[in-house]
Amino acid sequence: MSASQAPPTSTLTARPRVRLAVPVAGSAGLLLVAACAALAWAGDSPVAAQAGGRTAGDTALAWAFLAAAASALLVYAISVLLLTRRTESLALVVSVGAAIQLVPLLAPVLYSTDAYTYWDYGRVDVVHHGNQYDDPPSRFPDDPAYRLMGAQWHNTTSAYGPVLGATFDVQARVSGDSERAAGGFYKVWAALGMLLLVGAAAAAAPARRRALAAAFVGWNPLLALHFAGGGHNDAWMLGFVLLGIAFAQRGRRDLGGAMWAVAIAIKWLPLVLLPLELLRTRGRFGWRGFGLGALGIAAVSTALWGLHWVSAVSPLSSQLKRASSTSLPYHLGQHAFSTWRWTEALTVLFGLAYFWLAREAWRGRRRGALTMGLFCLSLAWLPPWYATWALAPAAIEEDTAGRVLALGLSAWLLRDAIPL
Repeated sequence: MSASQAPPTSTLTARPRVRLAVPVAGSAGLLLVAACAALAWAGDSPVAAQAGGRTAGDTALAWAFLAAAASALLVYAISVLLLTRRTESLALVVSVGAAIQLVPLLAPVLYSTDAYTYWDYGRVDVVHHGNQYDDPPSRFPDDPAYRLMGAQWHNTTSAYGPVLGATFDVQARVSGDSERAAGGFYKVWAALGMLLLVGAAAAAAPARRRALAAAFVGWNPLLALHFAGGGHNDAWMLGFVLLGIAFAQRGRRDLGGAMWAVAIAIKWLPLVLLPLELLRTRGRFGWRGFGLGALGIAAVSTALWGLHWVSAVSPLSSQLKRASSTSLPYHLGQHAFSTWRWTEALTVLFGLAYFWLAREAWRGRRRGALTMGLFCLSLAWLPPWYATWALAPAAIEEDTAGRVLALGLSAWLLRDAIPL
């Protein structure tokens, strides 16, 4: 072989590139979330849900839990940054995300007693033959779920959509009088919702960004700890929203419209995003699927609860009057005016921003993450799992501002419900 025919030296010495940064980061995040789950089993756990909604426990354990959760969130942020700059196997990312979201199933019910509130609403229907949309839990104070649920919900009828109302009834039949079975049911239910959300995010994202989209929600430790850990239901709502977007993008508009109807029947929140989606698509929306889905849900709901299910929106007004120490209005109110004055002012500002976001949608740009992030900033009641509202749309959008706001909310809300 002549010198001119010899292969380049670089070819002779080249080795396959092994990119371990993302897998290593994912494994580290998984181990840190597992450490949080293990710490929650300590005898004086500061993060295990307490009857009546109170939390207490050992301060040293609380700091250890916060350190592990904060480290997991930092690793998550680094992973997201890496995935914005390179491609990675979707199968790998989804597998790690599923593991992170399922690990908290090994912990007790974390942070919140909302799972027992759902249990009580189901028992109002199934055990006491009442109506969760008309009879508050306080009508049945001897029920075993009553002492476990948050005291602030004793006199509040269900504010959840009929799809969740039906889920509450199914759970009440399955769990019977077992506190452990009730908590376990909602933890598994929430974890399945997160798996749906991970898959829907990957399906709705552009092809080159599917791994990033799956990691953006699936590798987030805040979501893992509050869904598989705490048993909340927002992941199901956002999962169906993203499924609606994914189906529409594949030309199956009617099926996409039906997914939006289901999402709204879980919680009413998608009604904030739907007008923007209609503007962005210039009305090319699956109205037939949406209408048939809505009519079917309405018919079944009316058969189960009469027309009382429609009044589920009314308890929302009392919830909006509550304040949490994580909200922006609360902190502004500590310096000037009051929390409620700031809530009113920020609501007006959000309304003005919504007009601008509507114009962005009309121009074809989807900015759901920014919309929901700004909406969260206007609320006086802001529990940690509301971060999902911004994180889910951020996963599929090419919007740096929306992603930064969603990540910022995750970091800000991580500390909540850890008593220090």
